[in-house]
Amino acid sequence: MEIMNYSSSTSGFILLGISSNPHLQKPLFAIFLNMYLVTLVGNVLIILAIHSDSRLHTPMYFFLSNLSFMDICFTAVVVPKMLVNFLSETKSISYVGCLIQMYFFMAFGNTDSYLLASMAIDRLVAICSPLHYDVVMNPQRCLLMLLVSCTIAHLHSMLHVLLISRLSFCASHVIKHFFCDTQPVLKLSCSDTSSNQILLMTETLAVIVSPFLCILFSYLRIIITVLRIPSAVGKWKAFSTCGSHLTVVVLFYGSVIYVYFRPLSVYSVVKDRVATLMYTVVTPMLNPFIYSLRNKTMKTSLRKLRLKIHS
Repeated sequence: MEIMNYSSSTSGFILLGISSNPHLQKPLFAIFLNMYLVTLVGNVLIILAIHSDSRLHTPMYFFLSNLSFMDICFTAVVVPKMLVNFLSETKSISYVGCLIQMYFFMAFGNTDSYLLASMAIDRLVAICSPLHYDVVMNPQRCLLMLLVSCTIAHLHSMLHVLLISRLSFCASHVIKHFFCDTQPVLKLSCSDTSSNQILLMTETLAVIVSPFLCILFSYLRIIITVLRIPSAVGKWKAFSTCGSHLTVVVLFYGSVIYVYFRPLSVYSVVKDRVATLMYTVVTPMLNPFIYSLRNKTMKTSLRKLRLKIHS
């Protein structure tokens, strides 16, 4: 029997999805369609509210609006295809389509992590050096931070996809996941994936952990500074400006670290699906609520936006 090399075939892959139970396909479709719509509407409202209110034209909200845009792009890479597959019998994805999905998934996901780091730096400067805030976090520097975030993320994705495109895929072409993620695709390869694994555990470590360490360092500095504030009200006010950001960081990085920083030998299909759903679907959906419910200025801007839309 001839073993087909799927890297040079147009037959592509089959995405197993979240569940293979045929009775669950339509209920899951309804659940994730609603979650996707909430994600789109919520993040679009955040972007519109920030751009329509001059009080929100600050570095913190500049990064927040870009984070919301990246969340829209991030979910658009994964969720629409997943929704189509819920109602499809074949659940197929072409080889090129799989690589494209993998590329943009990593690019937008890593840009998200760098934007979270940029927001941590913004809070660090605002709390620890308030007198120099306008100088340090000027519009040009904020734009540069955004461009650097996007550039690093896309170069990282390009390197991964180029290495994976050189692999051969033999025998099974069923991806035990709901999208083309790195680990499930590498599991199908009959080539030597040691170089991919080394890259995954080193270069990925640098790309993902660097912004995470930046966030940790920023918040350590913030905590030290806030603890020196004599007033309890002052301490609470300083910490309250960081609460939303910290919540998103924990949700995002908790699931990302669980999925990617383990050897391929201990890969678990079910656990990885649940963890991946957290940062691909749940976190982008919750971000607008997290950033708006605890932020009086944002809530006021959203009310004004709603009145404009109704009028």
